[in-house]
Amino acid sequence: MLHGQRALVLGVAREGTDLLRFLARAGARVVASDQRPADSLGEEARAASALPGVELRAGSAPDPDWLASLDVVFASPGVPIEHPFLVEAHARGVRVTSLIELFFELCPAPIVGITGSAGKTTTTSLTGDVFRAAGREVFVGGNIGWPLLGELERIQPSSWVVLELSSFQLEPMRRSPHIAVVTNVTPNHLDRHRTMEVYWAAKGQILNHQEPDDWAILNADDPWSARYEAVGRTRRFSLEHPVQGAFQAGDLLVVEGETLVRAHEVPVPGRHNLANVLASALACRAAGIPLDAIRSAVTAFHGVPHRLQVVAERHGVRFVDDSIATAPERSMAALHALQEPVVLIAGGRDKHLPMEDWARLIQRRARHVVLLGEMSGLIAEALQHVAPEFNAVSCAESMEEAVQQAAEAARPGDVVLLSPGGTSFDRYRDFEERGDHFSTVVRGLDPTDPPHGSTREER
Repeated sequence: MLHGQRALVLGVAREGTDLLRFLARAGARVVASDQRPADSLGEEARAASALPGVELRAGSAPDPDWLASLDVVFASPGVPIEHPFLVEAHARGVRVTSLIELFFELCPAPIVGITGSAGKTTTTSLTGDVFRAAGREVFVGGNIGWPLLGELERIQPSSWVVLELSSFQLEPMRRSPHIAVVTNVTPNHLDRHRTMEVYWAAKGQILNHQEPDDWAILNADDPWSARYEAVGRTRRFSLEHPVQGAFQAGDLLVVEGETLVRAHEVPVPGRHNLANVLASALACRAAGIPLDAIRSAVTAFHGVPHRLQVVAERHGVRFVDDSIATAPERSMAALHALQEPVVLIAGGRDKHLPMEDWARLIQRRARHVVLLGEMSGLIAEALQHVAPEFNAVSCAESMEEAVQQAAEAARPGDVVLLSPGGTSFDRYRDFEERGDHFSTVVRGLDPTDPPHGSTREER
């Protein structure tokens, strides 16, 4: 299929690097194109670009004249579908596809695909744990961890694949998974997709190519998700009322008419995580996994790094890493999940998302907020607009300064919460690097320095 094909990989990041290796092994003739200079690419990307049959063209935009010698263009998720080179490729009849679509074409196993504005990583991780608890061979990847093209030789028809899928990955897709889960659709990535309608349509690609014997798992409480019309067998989950599928009834989580667990038995905090559990349980039931295996995995699941992860406790103050909160909605979920008074560290790069509701919740839930990064001024403006009396705000120039300010503002019993509400790209490679830096700085705080409002005698 790929041997002898003339392919261009546009964007040599994580997915592009994995794709280069796969195409080179398959005998394709590959051009790797990235606008970044070659010396700014990661070591793995440079190594993949040096493989036999691969030519690296870095440091400039791709030339449309290259299309005359190409059979196929693989676009990385970071490249928008309206990129001029991709538009020209379509116009000239050159096939445009992606790593994830190639994986769908070649994968012999059924795929569970999970997307959503929030909760998709937790739901994906939990679903993988359930499959393992049931004794199923499962491969977990996609937008979480590493791409799975390199695992294709190990994947059998009897295996299962669980993929986290982003809107960037889904937007150009012409295939859908056997079991598709949409956790929710709330404002996110509007810097890329521009409008909620476009963003909603991109997420909907997970459903658009299903067959009648496929499964669609949708959030009954989310208005945008409710607008999807699936061809596959549809089940819904709700925290508000009984539905055909899974729902919360008082303290019970009910799946297909049977009690899965009591809500207080779910180890990961936050009401939003109860919805993630219900979504995962329905996906696993669609795959034929018994309720006992789901129950076992749910009660043993303690979450995913950088998602309300406690990284330290110091003088009665807990420090919590929620760096995954790259949108105001995600930060709001964290603020709702915690019961203690909060000192919030927020900021990053703006996604052009509304902040007013977030600002109102900050005013109600936060003792103090430390602003860090490019969008600090926008958050300050939103707070001033909705809560002009709220003045417990400070600004920091570095993570070290932000953590120090937060620690000084906190009192015993408080939570210092990194839940930025913006992307990490103003300062970090990704949200994981941001969360790791936060954890490192927290652990480096002076252990003898008491929090503000306490005394050495109180300790």
